[in-house]
Amino acid sequence: MAWPGWSAPWLWVSGCGLLLLVLVLLVSPRSCRARRTLRGLFMARSKRLLFRIGYSLYTRTWLGYLFYRQQLRRARNRYPKGHSRTQPRLFNGVKVLPIPVLSDNYSYLIIDTHARLAVAVDPSDPQAVQASIEKEGVNLVAILCTHKHWDHSGGNRDLSRRHQDCRVYGSPQDGIPYLTHPLCHQDVVSVGRLQIQALATPGHTQGHLVYLLDGEPYKGPSCLFSGDLLFLSGCGRTFEGTAETMLSSLDTVLGLGDDTLLWPGHEYAEENLGFAGVVEPENLARERKMQWVQRQRMERKSTCPSTLGEERSYNPFLRTHCLVLQEALGPGPGPTGDDGCSRAQLLEKLRQLKDLHKSK
Repeated sequence: MAWPGWSAPWLWVSGCGLLLLVLVLLVSPRSCRARRTLRGLFMARSKRLLFRIGYSLYTRTWLGYLFYRQQLRRARNRYPKGHSRTQPRLFNGVKVLPIPVLSDNYSYLIIDTHARLAVAVDPSDPQAVQASIEKEGVNLVAILCTHKHWDHSGGNRDLSRRHQDCRVYGSPQDGIPYLTHPLCHQDVVSVGRLQIQALATPGHTQGHLVYLLDGEPYKGPSCLFSGDLLFLSGCGRTFEGTAETMLSSLDTVLGLGDDTLLWPGHEYAEENLGFAGVVEPENLARERKMQWVQRQRMERKSTCPSTLGEERSYNPFLRTHCLVLQEALGPGPGPTGDDGCSRAQLLEKLRQLKDLHKSK
């Protein structure tokens, strides 16, 4: 009888024999080169396996929630007034209020100032978000969740219970806690004069969404709430997809207007611009932005929002189509140019380089 997952007993025996051979090579005093190679492969695969186990525990079990609660307590003790000083943006009857939460996250309130209605984006700390709601004197009617990770969805329960009419929006593919209103690509949420479109951007998670506030009703710039897809001069890790998936999601954002304001899920600007300087050291737009960001961070001021026009000029993860960046990264496998596959390879190479840069 075959074991589950094995088509025949001889495959199981062959697998055991191969495993035994690998173990012999690992401990043998000879074949040093083979031993080093196998040890390297073993360690790399072990790290990936351990990460997958840890990620599954974080996203699929109560252990992830306990870890989030610990993060929340530590951040509240360390940053009682928030990790950054933020400045709201007020347009014609619409207010965007960034709320610093945890150690480097941002939640947001989008407010229709005439109707006194508010939408919360990724309210990971319900206490901080509720304090802002009370200070603004508004009624919370909707929560927009970009993805399931606790540092973006942890406040859904408390806020939806406190505000009985509050709806929780997000992707049904992502297992978002306390989701009441599933959204698909290009669905629109209407709250007062706020028109907010959901865009499917998988890669960081399978069901990741970004939210685009249409600027036309209030005659101002559109606003993109990007969660963990896009940051100032950076992009999110690909936890539940491929480089091709992430590239397609980034291209979705690239199709928006240059004057669109980018409101990211994290304060990563200084670190990201430092890495951008490694891959494009002569990029003057990056240098100017870095000088501004450093001045902001010296005073613990927030660096958001930027604009998509700015991001196109210095964010390496949005510049995989640029010859300058392709030449800086050197030749990779496959053809270069505008081919989607080759741009995905460049995106993956950028991610690997950034990980190396961060570990130094």
